[in-house]
Parts: sequence; structure tokens; C-alpha cells
Amino acid sequence: MTHRLGTILALLTLGFGAWADSQPQDAKPASAAKRVPMTQKTRFYVIRGLQSEIAFARKPFPMGTKGITLREDGTTVPSSEHLSKELGVLGTAVRPGDRVTITNLRIAKDFIFFELNGGPTRKKRWYDHVQVGVGGVSTAPQQVADNPRGTILILAFKGFVPEMEPDAIRKMLYPVLDFSSRSAVEAYLDTIPSNAKEAIKNHQVLVGMDQEMVIYAKGRPLRKIRETDEHGSPYEEWLYGEPPEDVEFVRFSGPEVVQLKIMKVDGQKIVRTEKEVDLKEVRQAEARKREQEQIAKPQPVANRPSLRRPGEPDDPDVPRRNAPVTPDPMDPNQQDPTMGPPRNPPPATPPPTRNPAPPGDPSVTGRWADGGFL
Repeated sequence: MTHRLGTILALLTLGFGAWADSQPQDAKPASAAKRVPMTQKTRFYVIRGLQSEIAFARKPFPMGTKGITLREDGTTVPSSEHLSKELGVLGTAVRPGDRVTITNLRIAKDFIFFELNGGPTRKKRWYDHVQVGVGGVSTAPQQVADNPRGTILILAFKGFVPEMEPDAIRKMLYPVLDFSSRSAVEAYLDTIPSNAKEAIKNHQVLVGMDQEMVIYAKGRPLRKIRETDEHGSPYEEWLYGEPPEDVEFVRFSGPEVVQLKIMKVDGQKIVRTEKEVDLKEVRQAEARKREQEQIAKPQPVANRPSLRRPGEPDDPDVPRRNAPVTPDPMDPNQQDPTMGPPRNPPPATPPPTRNPAPPGDPSVTGRWADGGFL
């Protein structure tokens, strides 16, 4: 009996294993099937999607290089209790509700490093290492000062950074950063034509775009080349992508894209030179907007100093001094039309000449003064 029961259990086990192997792969947990390390191509896409993004802080960030670490499960380091202590010791770089900008980010093996508002330290430049010597005495380079307005944020994962879209990363950052408000890209997209807006969302370049649009669409180029064409006209070419992926050559003549050349992985070459975006209407709209803003600005009015507030009407009981019809060019006060008539108006008749010639016989000598001779 025992032997027969063991045989039945073995058959049931084998049958269940065969049934499990016959099930499609989609029947397995989705999280285990989709969790793969982030590829290099996705890394560039994430960096382009999150670089220069604007968000609002939901937690205070301390000064210094510690910042805040957000784990994959939503917990933060330091915790709320320890964070208040660090804020008291280090100071606050970002308060809840403050607007922050992602100025730089780096994707490592198991975490994503974000610099907010320029990071906690200012970037060094080549001249920071230069020493100047006069008379055998050299001056040491200045130390790079800290940036009290900048801080860092680390998004930590278990094992590795998985394959994910920029929108998914924004949702993961919600415990500390809120991206629900309009971003800089969304605000910019409202000012350009619809076809250019769609191309930027799809990270594509169209002939006729300007350099700012290309940066919004593709990010900063990996390399720039400045050459002259067969007619001797200078141009600048931006390169995107590296083999074994597609490589795009974006050629600018001035600020506008005049040619787009795409080298496919399979060897196909695509060249587009026909204008696909017309920015003439955009430039005219910007000019009209600047003109309206200039008209709306209050024009400066030349007037004497007053204690009245801006927009306060004049007192009707106080007489207003008007400028003379013909100001005296010798009086500097008349350069201001509100200073009134000249302080020393010219006399109606010229004064008599001092010491006139004596009347009578010219042979009489003497000095004439006050109607008589002396």
C-alpha cells in the first residue's frame, strides 16, 4: 500500500512539473521578467529627459555633500527624526515648497546621483589651478567655495538600476520632489509650432529648427565640427549617437538647421534638406510680444522731485509753475522745463555806460563822474 501511494505521488509530481513547463512565459511574475539592468541607450534617454527639469521640494534638504538618499521602497536616509538634527547642525539648503533644478545627474551601477541647484560645491575651472609669481613670490590658487544653495539627491536601487522611463523615475522621486507642476520643457513647447513640439517629444530633429529646439529634442551633442562647404560658407555640425547605433549629423547655418544626415546601422544613408519647420511666425510673434511689453512699460516723465507716491494725482490747490516760452540760454536752470522762469531776468533797458565821454570842449581835461568833473 505504501509503495503504491509513493508511485502515485511521483506521477502527480511529474505531471505538475510538465504542466508548469508548458505554461507561457507571461504567466510568470511580471516584475521578475522585466527587471533587467538599464542599457546604455536608455541611460542617455533618461539623462536627456531629466536634465534641467524643474521640481518643487517636498522635504527639506541639508547643506553639504550628504543630501538625502531615497531608497527604492520609498524610505529616506536620514529619516525624518535624524533629518531635523542634521538641518540644525548643517543648515538648510532647500526648504519644502522651494523650486529646485536638476543641474546634473549621473547613473551608476545601483544608484542615480542628482545635483540640485548646482550641487553643494562649485565647479572648478582651469584657472583655479594657475599660480602667479612676482619677484620670486608665488600666490596659491584660491580655494573653491561651497555652494550653500545646492544639494544632492541619491536614488538607490537593490543590485542595479533597472530599465525604466524618465516618467517612472519622476514618480519614484515623489516623496522628495514634485514634478506635477509645469516643467521648463512644457512651458517652452507652448511657444513653438505643433510639428516641432511633436518632434521634440519624440526626440527627433527637423530641418528648420534652431539650436535651442535641437537641445530640447536631443540634448547636448557628443561632438561639434566647424567646417566650410563647397561654396566657402561656414557651418557647424552636431553629432549624436555612436556606432553600433544610428548616428545623426545635424548641420547648422547660423542658428538654423539646414541639413540632417542619418547613418543607419544597416548602412542606409538618409539626407534631408527641405525645410520642415518655419519659425518665421514664431519670430514675428516674439517681436510683437516685445513691442507690446515696451509699450506697456511706463514712460519716464521729466518732472521736479516730489513726495507724492507713484500714481498719486497732483494737488489742485498748489499752483504749477510753467516753463517760460523762450528760456534764457545762459541760465542752466532752463534745461529743466519745470524750474520756472529765469532767476535773473534780463533788464528791459541796458544800464548807462560808466564814465562816458565828457561833453563840451574836447580839449578840457579831467575825469567825468556823477555828472561833473573831478
